[in-house]
Amino acid sequence: MEEDVIICQEEFNCSTKKLWQAITKVEEMRQWFFDNIPAFKAELGFETSFMVDAGERKFMHVWKIVDVKEEELIKYQWTYDGFDGVGYVTFELNEMAGRTRLILTNEGLETFRPKVPEFTRENCENGWRYFIKERLKSYIA
Repeated sequence: MEEDVIICQEEFNCSTKKLWQAITKVEEMRQWFFDNIPAFKAELGFETSFMVDAGERKFMHVWKIVDVKEEELIKYQWTYDGFDGVGYVTFELNEMAGRTRLILTNEGLETFRPKVPEFTRENCENGWRYFIKERLKSYIA
């Protein structure tokens, strides 16, 4: 369903290479994304999982890389252990005159069952705004 697709865009005053490293090197990802990511590789088929405490509930995030184009695009299959549903998150980078535009697309939210507050569209939109427009933006600056 198209209405369940979430898109978050932001421009960064840096090269595509620098932004790519921030979103694919685990040491950098821990600085702005989730600080407990155990490992990460921008390689097709790479999988990782880690627990996220959302306050009332804890979620085991399970990521699998399903598409990679070096310094252009990385796409995760994103699931939660114990919950039905499969989501996909794509980070797409476009360089423009020394700046880089990041377009994040989150698809599949409607597939998650049972519905819990953390899986609402509003919560996901707010989460991506926080991670991309605040945390990553501040990290790159």
